[in-house]
Amino acid sequence: MRRKQNVLAAPGSSATAPSAIASALNRRRFIGTAAALGAAGALAACGKKDVEAPPPVASADVGASGKKYAGQSLNLLFNQPHALAGKLLAQEFEALTGAKVTVTPVPYDQLHAQATLDVQSGANQFDVIDYFYHTLGALVADKVVVDVTDRIARDAAQIEPGDFLPSLYDTYTLRDGRRWGLPYDGDTHVLFYNTEIFGRHGLTAPKTWDDYYNAARLITEKESANGIYGAVVQGFKIPVIVGSSYANRLAGFGGSFFTPDGKPALTSPQAIAAAEELARIVPYALPTPAETAFEHALPAFLSGKAAMIDFWTDLGVTAQDPASSKIVDKWALVQLPVGGENKTPRAALNAGFGLGITAGTKKTELAWEFIKWATSKDISLQQDVLPGSGIDPNRTSVLNHPDYIKAAPKLQPELKAAIGDALAWPLQAQSPKLMDALTEQLALIVSGKKKPREALEAAQASWVQLLAA
Repeated sequence: MRRKQNVLAAPGSSATAPSAIASALNRRRFIGTAAALGAAGALAACGKKDVEAPPPVASADVGASGKKYAGQSLNLLFNQPHALAGKLLAQEFEALTGAKVTVTPVPYDQLHAQATLDVQSGANQFDVIDYFYHTLGALVADKVVVDVTDRIARDAAQIEPGDFLPSLYDTYTLRDGRRWGLPYDGDTHVLFYNTEIFGRHGLTAPKTWDDYYNAARLITEKESANGIYGAVVQGFKIPVIVGSSYANRLAGFGGSFFTPDGKPALTSPQAIAAAEELARIVPYALPTPAETAFEHALPAFLSGKAAMIDFWTDLGVTAQDPASSKIVDKWALVQLPVGGENKTPRAALNAGFGLGITAGTKKTELAWEFIKWATSKDISLQQDVLPGSGIDPNRTSVLNHPDYIKAAPKLQPELKAAIGDALAWPLQAQSPKLMDALTEQLALIVSGKKKPREALEAAQASWVQLLAA
């Protein structure tokens, strides 16, 4: 999901397994292509249990003389931060199968609307959508994506669905008892901090949000005259930015978006405490949080101008890359702090993407072959170890793979601990509207135009109304 920049096995018959095709992808060529790209751009009916599985399709022949999909084309609607990853996927999939892949990147806040418009208008330009998981309920309700439950069952030996991280698989794919895609990019946050700056002030890694606040205040007061600030706070008014900053604190205080019986919980003591925590850090953050998004946050931390940032885990690969970072070997990370009575660290599933087949495509099988390949073990691993790719682990095998541990030795243990019980965003069909309503109020908190309690009371009222409708 976000700040991302930058990835394939062909179909599934017994003739050629996806793992064999993925192995055919030359690792050196893959990484070389990724480096070049980085430099250049540094519906089956819901709920029906008796739907017959689609017939199997023969595997693509990746030999020089017989590429199954030669002359065919595939159009992908991708999240803008995945643009370079999409270009790399397109190049390699064409090399493997002969199918020409075109990637159309759009900003986070337009992805869901554009996918819906494409299908409902009958334009049907796109075959595959890179969807933000919290919008999946709306995509299903609006009949924008295809039910792939039976395809997953048919191709389970190749896909190995049990290998997807348990905290992601259902959250990213399951709605109304059916599955609508496969996890592509596993997104969650940890807290990164600059060890050199912390060392100058005798500080240790924050364990609580009080620790975080006190460290940020001290550093900003001592070093802001030199352009160095205690923290980067992403407060820009779109859900994936300020919504993520709030979700981190909500999880840290032991809160949730809903009560156990499914009612909005935005006025709970934990929810209000999280909003108050977000408000009180603003004076000691990189100016100005209400205007700070990925493109401002990353350069500040990677250049050593900010001491802390709560951010997606792939930063742990990028921060150690000399081509991208001035803080190589000068950073560390911990799980997100806790607050209030909560003593157990918990992450939030901020962003996070799956790949789904659009309901308007006439190339369902080709789209499915691409999705299986792009989310496979080998391709997922290759994306996750590339600095700047912006792709985070979606599979247990990737998270525990020696290559990933080597690429992210500081990150892997913390991510493994954090992702197990992460807080998911709303999953209902109304989720995009719910998060838009919350974002509106969070932006007012960050900009100082509303007090946290007043803003969350307004958001709570909006959620009650939206869910009732």
